[in-house]
Amino acid sequence: MPEYRAHFDATVSFVNGGGLEATGFRLDLPSAELSEAEIGRLFISHLGLALVGDVTLRGLSIVEEQHRGSRGVDAAAPAAGAPGAATRRRIVDLSHRIRAGLVTYPGLPEPVITPHLTRDASHAIYAPGTEFAMDVITMIGNTGTYLDSPYHRYADGGDLSSLALDTLVDLPAEVFHLADADSRGIPAEVFSDRALAGTAVLLHTGWDRYFGTPAYASSAPFLTEAGAQQLVDAGVTLVGIDSLNIDDTESGGARPAHSLLLAAGIHVVEHLTGLDALPARGARFTAAPPAVEGFGTFPVRAYAVL
Repeated sequence: MPEYRAHFDATVSFVNGGGLEATGFRLDLPSAELSEAEIGRLFISHLGLALVGDVTLRGLSIVEEQHRGSRGVDAAAPAAGAPGAATRRRIVDLSHRIRAGLVTYPGLPEPVITPHLTRDASHAIYAPGTEFAMDVITMIGNTGTYLDSPYHRYADGGDLSSLALDTLVDLPAEVFHLADADSRGIPAEVFSDRALAGTAVLLHTGWDRYFGTPAYASSAPFLTEAGAQQLVDAGVTLVGIDSLNIDDTESGGARPAHSLLLAAGIHVVEHLTGLDALPARGARFTAAPPAVEGFGTFPVRAYAVL
């Protein structure tokens, strides 16, 4: 379904005095059919303004554009089961494919796939007309789209086998569409207008378009230390990003986002892809690794259900 946003300048006056000016504002809309007055009310709801006397919009245009998560839109959208509400489930794959020779992170070993039992060799073992292939894959846990457990960062942290499935499966997804951001670092302020406790926060930077190329390894977007602390304080369950790393790998060896999130028991999923296909909210996210003891990271088949 297409999504729409309003672009405008605005002047707000308050009944108890004072006012507010906004220029170049962009606001998610539940449909393209809203009146100027209805958009003004959504604008007030999004900002959480009280005692508003008047709202004047200037230069209003409605464009087809992906939602960014404006508050107040959900209340105006059709409820589940109501006329116009979506009735069919759609699954969006958010994982990169793993293949022999795949470069996920420069400097880490590439997957090697070798046969243990070929189909031809299996003819001597099984009944006529019956054949099997068994293969061995050798790879580092940080391959493709993968999840970090606390053990990845901390010797006494929980390993993959310790992770509760209810923190990995069918999580409410809060998606932040940041592909048009002006800076590499994602600041804490981005998260201030949403209730995020218990959610999977997914950071869509658009950097996945470079995956598998040399460009992927330099100038990649990342989550700032303040942003990571904001998510810890908000009580999120999981944080995912479609970039090279959740941290800035070009600032030395410090890894504040990993350190803060994993210390708080918040799972980290890196190298996601396809986040542009998700709405700002409303999807359910799953990324479950195998329960390997004494292991900190492993590829996942990450996906979202809409």
